[in-house]
Amino acid sequence: MFSPEGPSLRELAVQALSSVERGYDLLAPKFDHTPFRTPDSVLDAVASALRRTGSFDAGLDLCCGTGAGARVLTRVCRESVTGVDFSAGMLDVARRRTRSSGPRLSWVRGDARALPFAPASFDLVVSFGAFGHFLPRELPGLFAQAREVLRPGGCFAFPIVAPPRPSSPAYWMLHGFDAVMRVRNALWRPPFVMYYRAFRLGDVRRELEGAGFRVELHALPEFGVRRDGSPRVRMVVARRPV
Repeated sequence: MFSPEGPSLRELAVQALSSVERGYDLLAPKFDHTPFRTPDSVLDAVASALRRTGSFDAGLDLCCGTGAGARVLTRVCRESVTGVDFSAGMLDVARRRTRSSGPRLSWVRGDARALPFAPASFDLVVSFGAFGHFLPRELPGLFAQAREVLRPGGCFAFPIVAPPRPSSPAYWMLHGFDAVMRVRNALWRPPFVMYYRAFRLGDVRRELEGAGFRVELHALPEFGVRRDGSPRVRMVVARRPV
């Protein structure tokens, strides 16, 4: 992360003491050189899984950041791809770095909790690595927004990684990160919402079904299985009923 291309420790500290929107505006030029960007291996696996899932005309990348997910959509959508994010800085980077020789691309500044699109505008909505920025109580509204902008039969898809075992260093590192963020938000305003342990598959499935979706889970075989035979990474596909 602290390579010449990535942010310095000071820059990360300034970001962490800002609002989420302002923090990402500051981080945007160097975001693609941080571990916060979804790895290409996950993006490629989701693109392959979406090709097996169905055909799509119009796609929306929810909380698009610098456009990595929109580039997935340009590979699976025929007509149009839209990226929406509330950070003007991230959208500026997305505009400059994302190209399409197929579907037309557009970028919209907006809040995922109040999407600025007409109902039934898209066949496919995707999101990558953004859900830690929403509190659990916000998920019902977020998922309702995704359902609203989908056409009947359309799907809302995103990858979800199996949580690390309590015996692993990653488990305690993520818990430690969340604890630091909770202390930061108790002492400093505005809050910076970014919690890695708040997005659990069981809760997510229940909230999606509560929003009126039919939920499917697709293993991404590129990442193998854990010792108990469960997939390391799944793609959640939530379909709006016809």
